[in-house]
Amino acid sequence: MSTKNQRTAYGDALVDLGRINKDIVVLEADLGKSTMSILFQQAYPDRYFQMGIAEQNMASTAAGLALTGKIAFISSFAVFASGRAYDQLRQTISIAKLNVKICGSSSGLSDFGDGSTHQAVEDVAIMRAIPNMTVLAPVDAVETRKMVKAMASCPGPVYLRINRNDLPVYTSEDGDYQIGKLYTVKEGRDVVVFANGVMVSKAMEAAKSLEEQGISAKVVNVSTVKPLDRQAVIDGSRGFRGVVAAEEHSVIGGLGGAIAEALRGVTNQKLEFVGIKDSFGASAYNYEELLAHYGLTSEAIVDAVKRVLE
Repeated sequence: MSTKNQRTAYGDALVDLGRINKDIVVLEADLGKSTMSILFQQAYPDRYFQMGIAEQNMASTAAGLALTGKIAFISSFAVFASGRAYDQLRQTISIAKLNVKICGSSSGLSDFGDGSTHQAVEDVAIMRAIPNMTVLAPVDAVETRKMVKAMASCPGPVYLRINRNDLPVYTSEDGDYQIGKLYTVKEGRDVVVFANGVMVSKAMEAAKSLEEQGISAKVVNVSTVKPLDRQAVIDGSRGFRGVVAAEEHSVIGGLGGAIAEALRGVTNQKLEFVGIKDSFGASAYNYEELLAHYGLTSEAIVDAVKRVLE
């Protein structure tokens, strides 16, 4: 299966948007070569604002630009985009429902070399809790590119969580991305695995292993974490013997929590989480080593499936 980089897809998508919409502006907090917003700077330098290591000022400036009718994209590492600028995101941007789009790059554990200070394992929980905020977590580069286009036409603030590394491509090049829609990657009969980001590929690996053991797993890409289509989750879980939620994020407040909230009171469905167990990240020699250390593997999903089926 081919792999592509979400960061490059993000930068390319910004360039495409800038070509067709002169109101697109991009702000960066000194990480343009990493977030790949630098591609927009190269194409449209007059609409690109390098703010330095000042995420709060970047968010406030983006709010001002949005008030003049611009669609402002701001970029930084996810841990900084969600953490350092939280007050501005909440008080200035989200309360006023301003048209600011936030790219949290190198999310989760994907910045494996820099350790806990640069790894956002709680950003979905933070952003999900902010009223008026849309939260997206794409599975691959193709979906990322489509998402950026959808973000530009979605009113109000949107948070995009993208991975640092090359990931397998599951999204078709055809059609547009629909915010709020659940995308079935694989059909199944016995258990359904709701996942996003890198954990979709882990879920697909797990489904193959389970198939060999006589267990049929459905895999659903929940790339819109908020607003989550509650009825689609309920309908998508009906008739299955168990549900697993898999994410590269803390098990507190992320996709698993959103799935549990969606299923509350309407089903006695058994539910298991695969995620980071209430801890910070760490540095490692490579990404896969870190995923294995925190139990974000296909084997962990297989084990979770077996637990809900017991």
